[in-house]
Amino acid sequence: MILGMASFTLFHVILSLVGIVSGLVALRGWLASDLRPGWTATFLATTLGTTITGFLFPITAFTPAIGVGIITTAFLLGAVAALYLFRLSGRWRATFLVCAIVSLYFNVFVLVVQAFLKVDALNALAPNGNEPPFAIAQGIVLVAFVTAGYLCLRRFRTASA
Repeated sequence: MILGMASFTLFHVILSLVGIVSGLVALRGWLASDLRPGWTATFLATTLGTTITGFLFPITAFTPAIGVGIITTAFLLGAVAALYLFRLSGRWRATFLVCAIVSLYFNVFVLVVQAFLKVDALNALAPNGNEPPFAIAQGIVLVAFVTAGYLCLRRFRTASA
């Protein structure tokens, strides 16, 4: 069973990392008004897979991780609906961008949390996760994503029908 859980955790982590990398590649495209459909689909699928597998770990109580998973799932469903159901028409373009970028942000947010928990050098700087180095790192991530989101909303245009 332990080997099974370790394999499942590895699968979850790989999904998360693929989601982050593909999301960053897609985000770069969105900044240039390029949807990058393959990268976007990979990002949405693997990030959704990450949130779903996150709910399959043993749950004994409601934790911040579960809350982030619920919020991320809601935003991912919004992004998927905006892109594939409503085809980015009208306000759905902005809905897609906001939902997709928030989903990517939360995935990176969790990556930073995990880095401070698992990387000894980072954990030494913020062993409780509430010290200034952790807050500064998360602040930089937040500012980067808010800036990218703003720029995407200003620059991304869908092809006219």
